[in-house]
Amino acid sequence: MRVYNFSAGPSMLPIEVLEEAQKEFLDFQGTGMSVTEISHRDKAFAPIVEEAEALMRELMNIPDDYCVIFVQGGASQQFAAVPLNLMHTGKADYIVTGNFSKKAWQEGQIFGDARKVASSEDKNYTYIPDVDKIAFNDDSDYVHICSNNTIFGTRYIKFPETKKPLVCDMSSEILSREIDVTKFGVIYAGAQKNLAPAGVTIVIARKDLIENPLPGCPTMLKWKTQADNGSLYNTPPCFSIYMANLVLRHLKKLGGIKEINKVNEYKAGLLYDFIDNSKLYTNSVEKKYRSIMNVPFVTGSKELDEKFVKEAKAAGLVSIKGHRLVGGMRASIYNAMPVEGVKALIEFMKKFEKENA
Repeated sequence: MRVYNFSAGPSMLPIEVLEEAQKEFLDFQGTGMSVTEISHRDKAFAPIVEEAEALMRELMNIPDDYCVIFVQGGASQQFAAVPLNLMHTGKADYIVTGNFSKKAWQEGQIFGDARKVASSEDKNYTYIPDVDKIAFNDDSDYVHICSNNTIFGTRYIKFPETKKPLVCDMSSEILSREIDVTKFGVIYAGAQKNLAPAGVTIVIARKDLIENPLPGCPTMLKWKTQADNGSLYNTPPCFSIYMANLVLRHLKKLGGIKEINKVNEYKAGLLYDFIDNSKLYTNSVEKKYRSIMNVPFVTGSKELDEKFVKEAKAAGLVSIKGHRLVGGMRASIYNAMPVEGVKALIEFMKKFEKENA
């Protein structure tokens, strides 16, 4: 029996995509091999990565002066790749709004003067600092943000206007809402939340920014190396790229990002409305900064939270336990989570509240 998987990642994938992968798994397009067995140098594989890039460009309206590459290591590896490719003067600005943006800032400090110009840590990351009031440094090489905070359930509703290139970790919301790529110098995202199984990371970078990585940058972390080789400099995470391509096809079939965003807003609205009118559950995020991808909530009792998670699992609502930094529960309702899954969660929450409030 399929369950509703509310994991923050790896997350659920569209059932249609899983069925397509299942159909092709033993014999990919007449090759007599699984896609997991095909060499990245085989003529059967090149069209996969080429189509995936083309679909990313189409769905996100990525201009030609940006490269799109598929790399290994997860978004966390990009915390080091960013300064190694961009921190030419040894200085950068970071806005810290959660666990991963904090880790990115800490990683940046290894390579230079990574300055924390704003933070929401004072209120346990339950809001996003007012980007219009932040004093950015003129001598910075870039400004780094994380657009959606998976653990704490916040997101930027407005992106900073910066003189220097804006670099964004978009792992937990990429392809979930329309954004203007030209407002960013670099966007990167681990795929295991909205796009594919863990293993591949997407980097979208303005080409003029990747020409001169720092002298000490390892070859494998040079974006230019991967861009010059069509993401095939070394053996890439072939299966994850293949799955990403299927998901991108599926998203295009649904009508693209504009249409999936409508569904995402609707799903999140249903869940937040129920929480806000509940006598048992609370969400501490300032309303205007609430994520539509990750919805944390608590009952106010650690014992009840633990009971909720246990009984939810028995009801087919899995991986809903909150992160240890927040506690309680967290419903990650990425693109692939159907409306029916959110409604099933709400019905369970109603029943649990009636029995335990």
